[in-house]
Amino acid sequence: MAGIPLYFVDLQDDLDDFGFEDYGPDCDSMRITAFLDIPGQDNLTPLARLEKYAFSDNIFNRQIIARGLLDVFRDFSNNEEDFLTVMEIVVRLSEDAEPTVRTELMEQIPPIAIFLQESRPKFPTAFFEYLMPIVVRYLTDVNNQVRKAGQEALLILLEQDLVAQSDIENKVCPILLDLSAPDSDDEYKVEAVNIICKMASMLSRTTVEHVLLPRFCELCSDGKLFQVRKICAANFGDICNAVGQEATERLLIPKFFELCSDSVWGMRKACAECFMAVSYTTSPEVRRSKLSPLFISLISDTCRWVRQAAFQSLGPFISTFANPSSAGLYIREDGTLSIWPDGNSSNNVTSLSSSTNATLSSSEQPMEIKPESTTEETAAEANKKLSVENLNKDTREESSDCCTNPGEDVSGLSQGDKVAAGVIEVTKESSFPGTNSKLQSAEDVFNTFLYWRPPLPDISQDLELIQFKTEKHKDSCSVPCNNCVASSEIKKVLESLQEHIDDPDVQAQVQVLSAALRAAQFDSVGDYETKKMEASSGKLQNKSILDEMAVSGATCNQVKEDTLSSSAFQDNVSGQSGTSVLKSADSEEQHRGTSVIVKKEPEKNPPLEDDKSKLQDIIPQPLLDQYLSMTDPARAQTVDTEIAKHCAYSLPGVALTLGRQNWHCLKDTYETLASDVQWKVRRTLAFSIHELAVILGDQLTAADLVPVFNGFLKDLDEVRIGVLKHLYDFLKLLHADKRREYLYQLQEFVVTDNSRNWRFRYELAEQLILILELYNPNDVYDYLRHIALTLCSDKVSEVRWISFKLVVAILQKFYTNNANALGLNFINELVVRFRHCSKWVGRQAFAFICQAVVEEECMPVDQFVEHLLPSLLSLSSDPVPNVRVLLAKALRQTLLEKAYFKSVGNPHLEAAEETILALQSDRDQDVSFFATIKLKQGNLDNTNIEKQN
Repeated sequence: MAGIPLYFVDLQDDLDDFGFEDYGPDCDSMRITAFLDIPGQDNLTPLARLEKYAFSDNIFNRQIIARGLLDVFRDFSNNEEDFLTVMEIVVRLSEDAEPTVRTELMEQIPPIAIFLQESRPKFPTAFFEYLMPIVVRYLTDVNNQVRKAGQEALLILLEQDLVAQSDIENKVCPILLDLSAPDSDDEYKVEAVNIICKMASMLSRTTVEHVLLPRFCELCSDGKLFQVRKICAANFGDICNAVGQEATERLLIPKFFELCSDSVWGMRKACAECFMAVSYTTSPEVRRSKLSPLFISLISDTCRWVRQAAFQSLGPFISTFANPSSAGLYIREDGTLSIWPDGNSSNNVTSLSSSTNATLSSSEQPMEIKPESTTEETAAEANKKLSVENLNKDTREESSDCCTNPGEDVSGLSQGDKVAAGVIEVTKESSFPGTNSKLQSAEDVFNTFLYWRPPLPDISQDLELIQFKTEKHKDSCSVPCNNCVASSEIKKVLESLQEHIDDPDVQAQVQVLSAALRAAQFDSVGDYETKKMEASSGKLQNKSILDEMAVSGATCNQVKEDTLSSSAFQDNVSGQSGTSVLKSADSEEQHRGTSVIVKKEPEKNPPLEDDKSKLQDIIPQPLLDQYLSMTDPARAQTVDTEIAKHCAYSLPGVALTLGRQNWHCLKDTYETLASDVQWKVRRTLAFSIHELAVILGDQLTAADLVPVFNGFLKDLDEVRIGVLKHLYDFLKLLHADKRREYLYQLQEFVVTDNSRNWRFRYELAEQLILILELYNPNDVYDYLRHIALTLCSDKVSEVRWISFKLVVAILQKFYTNNANALGLNFINELVVRFRHCSKWVGRQAFAFICQAVVEEECMPVDQFVEHLLPSLLSLSSDPVPNVRVLLAKALRQTLLEKAYFKSVGNPHLEAAEETILALQSDRDQDVSFFATIKLKQGNLDNTNIEKQN
């Protein structure tokens, strides 16, 4: 109201004529149109005076009337004739030539409509006949400000559901369709498409799909104005949500593809930002087959800003593939994520024959194996242990370990061998369909039928003998032709990629192709050498272990030379013979119970085991690869400096999507983020570690999250606060023995980097109140009691008051669990520390604790009157009035209201009443007031606040 007199400067003479001299900045309680009620020299009625000023030649008069229309309707709504007269005045005022008057009028339409709906039974008729036409007409007003006011008013009316569906379809939509027509003015078209996109979520699906959707699709292809296409791209998700899945996939997805390939980078950036919303309204098939490749094109865009927006949306987009039930989780009615009652990790492993991902998951989770075990299975376990001990072996050894002879029983393979075999097969078939590989398919290498059935007798020697006779003429060929072709094609691709080796995406492709090259080479050379070794098996059996070690040493030198050579991929072919001979000899020695450990220098390229561990089938693999690359330092330089923070923010959603059986895909990335140099990245992880623990379950949490959690406990306060806020949520997911390890570490939260950060200690006290239920009374007494007493002596009042509640909760813990001895010891300590404290704040705290103990009934009454009541009553002689005030409140408002003290003949009632009488005659007015007046519970909090102030 204070700004209104600025419009009244030129009206002061007119107002003086009506006795309105006192109108000024101090008249805030006065209505804007109050001058209509003041009798003047014209002897006009208020309604006639309204009409006079509404059509005055003075612009400011008309502005004031327009601004005060709500008050006018309140005054004249009781009389039907006066109400209709006011409506006609409003209609005439809406045709005012001054844009500011029309703007003021339109801003009042929504509150007037709300008032009429609440106060008048005939609201629909009055609104639709008089006010709604004004709103529709202002959408095409010549003045930009008036149009914007009309658009805002329309959105408010739609949001409040004040516009009938018929008016929307017959009045509003035709106007918007005309304004957005191809031959419409550019400014009108931009405004029209903007209002169409905003109102789509407020209309019925039928109206949007049949009336607005065809025009929206046309606007998405508007070649004249990029602003129109940009608005469509920015609001594409809302439109998809408004029309549903069927219309989205049939009409909108093709338009979305056009916008994602638009020549203007702003359009592509807007599409990347709304990608998650579009994905939510599509089916899983469309999401996987169409949207995923489209998103990969955006994340590889030539424009940095498009790539930045795409990487920020990558995690949310991946989360649209989530299915909590397949991850062993479910969503409760309150929206929280919880574990199935039988949802341990081992029960959530899906059928292993369905996909490579299922095969990978079995290596992460323990599986129940039937008692029938064979010699081959025992040997496979030995091979697995050997592979674990030799993590630094090169990719050629790992590839040859994964290969199986045609007659070998696959049930005897270790889990890692089965996985690797499947990975090599998939890589070769996907890259080179014409390659005739002898590796079995992933489905043949491992499925539930072969895994659980008793193993078949080993007839591999008979098969090898037959194959040796039929293929003897091929022995002279060292490398099969088809494998030569495959290797040469891979080498050509690798040579073409060397020019772009600085690109992280190209580096990833080089790693995959290098692994495929080595797999193809070893497949061919390994088969040839195996046949050669079979022909001369007698000689090999006579070979000594020293000879084998000599060969392995030569192989190590060859590997080192290959690694340092610039043409390593070409030189690998000539260095395979020694390795194959060695591996064959190793397998023979292991069959006889002898184990040979070979140490080699690690190659520059990561081993195939690392590539294999990232495979899954929940989401398209390129999406996961791009997400995992967000921790690459090169991404921070070429895309976004905060890309690691976005990766950390969306990691729980990605983990939920992949499920705990695929956690191995994200484990390395999570550890990298947890050790990031930016504290904002670590802080983001700290705030979500409890949610990730729910997703992963207790086993993976103890193995992978607890070390990270321990690191966060020693981090900066900005990171520790994230752990502290959800400390109870995380600890309750751990086993009891693991949980006890944190009892001593909880004391570290009392110390902060900045002593002024009192909210940190306040949060600690709140969490400790919850954590009490996780530990037994002895642990609470030995560890948490000291923290509670330390917080009770904090310099900040807020920390002390919440700590007093913690003390009461500890007492309740003791007596609830029948630990009366611990409770008595704690009471004695409270009496010594607070009742006999030299500072009055401590004695006041004792009175508050006693009052809270009685209110919460956390201990038996007989224990209270014996151990606490005498010390409490003795505070009546305290020299500080603030202590006696709190004592008076505790006695009058809490203690004497309990049934125990109301019983006749209670020996303790007399002592309490004597204390109350003494406090009623206290020399301090506040003490006597609270000792005399029995306050209602509703006024109690206000009195406490006033007293503290």
